[in-house]
Amino acid sequence: METLHQFLNRIANLKTFFVLLAAYVVFPGYILKNAEANINQFAGKPIGPIDLTFGLNPSKTLEMVAAYGEQGRAYYAQGEMTMDVIYPIVYTFLFAVILTLLFRNKPYTPFRYVNLLPFLTMLFDFIENVFIVILLYRYPEQSMIVAVLCEIAKLLKWLSLVPVVFAVLYGLFKKIRIPNA
Repeated sequence: METLHQFLNRIANLKTFFVLLAAYVVFPGYILKNAEANINQFAGKPIGPIDLTFGLNPSKTLEMVAAYGEQGRAYYAQGEMTMDVIYPIVYTFLFAVILTLLFRNKPYTPFRYVNLLPFLTMLFDFIENVFIVILLYRYPEQSMIVAVLCEIAKLLKWLSLVPVVFAVLYGLFKKIRIPNA
């Protein structure tokens, strides 16, 4: 933990921030948008990826897996093992660098390792991806247990993002209110 914290302190600067921000913008703005369009095209209707759904509905997840079609499932699984491995790394390091820049050596730091919070989100995202790939590859066999585990991982991913966003907002607020602290 300390090693990662120190690494982030070493790399966190405006240049790193802008490189990560540019990479981040490319993902939802182009790569993931096109991937979703391809999945929908293979399915023959707008379904979207499981990753972006909210709530806890394993039955819906199983319905989505079935609706993707054979080509859609193959494409989605490939995307989960490539694009959706890189994207969590990008957004995790972006948020970690932002948090490091906002809280490095500040008296108002919520806790020492606040910049490591995004790694929890990445962990849950990776776990979710594993379960999605299992569901996609095992089709037509459908496992409610795997779907439930997928939904739990997805829910934890979204919930773990909340403290990250609040920490960024808190840091920005403090930075504006106490510019030289």
